[in-house]
Amino acid sequence: MGDLSSRRGQLQGIEDLPTGKAIKAEVPLAEMFGYSTQLRSMTQGRAVYTMQFDHYEEVPKNIAEQIISKAQK
Repeated sequence: MGDLSSRRGQLQGIEDLPTGKAIKAEVPLAEMFGYSTQLRSMTQGRAVYTMQFDHYEEVPKNIAEQIISKAQK
């Protein structure tokens, strides 16, 4: 959960399953690149995840400024 939070994720809930736990969160797509590698590394290859598009949302101003400055270089 900490890794999702560091990726600007918003935790929606945790569900107990017979095989473990399911964490539901909303995380910007741009922050999810490389997540599968990180997740497998943190869980020694046991965890899996799925993604599904939910909605568009305006980018926070500080993130937008970073994107614009990178594009101008």
